[in-house]
Amino acid sequence: MYEKVYHVFLLTCMIIIAVLIMFCLLRAILGPRLTDRVVAVNMIGTMTIVEIAMFALYLRADYLYDVCLIYAMISFLAVVILTKIYGGAYQERKIKGTVFLNMEEEEEEEEDEL
Repeated sequence: MYEKVYHVFLLTCMIIIAVLIMFCLLRAILGPRLTDRVVAVNMIGTMTIVEIAMFALYLRADYLYDVCLIYAMISFLAVVILTKIYGGAYQERKIKGTVFLNMEEEEEEEEDEL
């Protein structure tokens, strides 16, 4: 009896997390800023790890825990790489914007001198 309740509880939790993953996927696609997208991808990775762990409990398959650990490492590396790319692009835009602003100021100063 308790095992049936346990399986129903696990299935319910897995369905709820699957719906939450869909919401995060929507945020990752429609997110207004790039940071929202990176956080959504990180949340999707974390919830996928939980989903695999609950599926391992449901099936009583110990090898799936190893899959969880490997997926966690890959997800972590993906988020780190995304943040590095985002940080580099932000710094590049910041430098180009600053250089562009400095060039405009120099041109204005030259015009004022003439």
